[in-house]
Amino acid sequence: MKKINASLFILIAFMFFNVFAGENAVTQTSTIDALLKGLYEGDVTLGDMRKYGNFGIGTVDFLDGELLLFEGTFYNVKSSGAVVSPPDDTKTPFCSVATFNPEKSVTLEKGIDFKRFCSFLDRELPSLNYFYAVKIQGTFKILKTRSVPFQTKPYQPLVEVVKTQPLFNFENVKGVLIGFRCPVFVKGINVPGYHLHFLSDDKKGGGHLFDFTIEDAELQYCRIQEFKMLLPSTKDFSKADFSANMTEALKKVECAK
Repeated sequence: MKKINASLFILIAFMFFNVFAGENAVTQTSTIDALLKGLYEGDVTLGDMRKYGNFGIGTVDFLDGELLLFEGTFYNVKSSGAVVSPPDDTKTPFCSVATFNPEKSVTLEKGIDFKRFCSFLDRELPSLNYFYAVKIQGTFKILKTRSVPFQTKPYQPLVEVVKTQPLFNFENVKGVLIGFRCPVFVKGINVPGYHLHFLSDDKKGGGHLFDFTIEDAELQYCRIQEFKMLLPSTKDFSKADFSANMTEALKKVECAK
């Protein structure tokens, strides 16, 4: 009986460890370089990605707008500015998901902009060599975002697409910014530094963040030490050449405004 109890205890402990260890992971499909090259069709669904967490950002097939996973629900910010909840069978060519378990909360200084926020949090974090899930919720005096329009073949590289991207300017808007701060060594795989998407409280606006000015907001974040990749089995991905350095293209895409 003692041997059975001991074995049962070990089994339960093993299951407990795996369940909670699995929550502390960023799970990603494809790579940012693939998206930069114009690989806008994936083979993983949003329903698949939701299995890996309740929090994340990305896009949907054909580059049809910006994507957020907030509190377990996906939101798709279209190039028109409209926000829709895409069905679970929608596929994604690039998406990063985690379970958000905030470890620390900080009230942000009124008037701080995105650049100053990044510097502030970089000083606040104990190490920049990990992934961090980041959430900022509150009122923004000014907030600037973009989305991207639906693409058709032959696909253009992302740096060309963003030349005609729609821009959205918000004033005194309430909402949430979510995303990740990734370490520098993920270049080519994800976006080094901060990559955040916005969703207004009324679910009528959002997009990829360019800048903000804080009115009254709370920051929450958590460190994530595990990273998992789901590489596409698509023909385009398997034949793509990823030998080129895409750093400059990424800068143009992330900062184009």
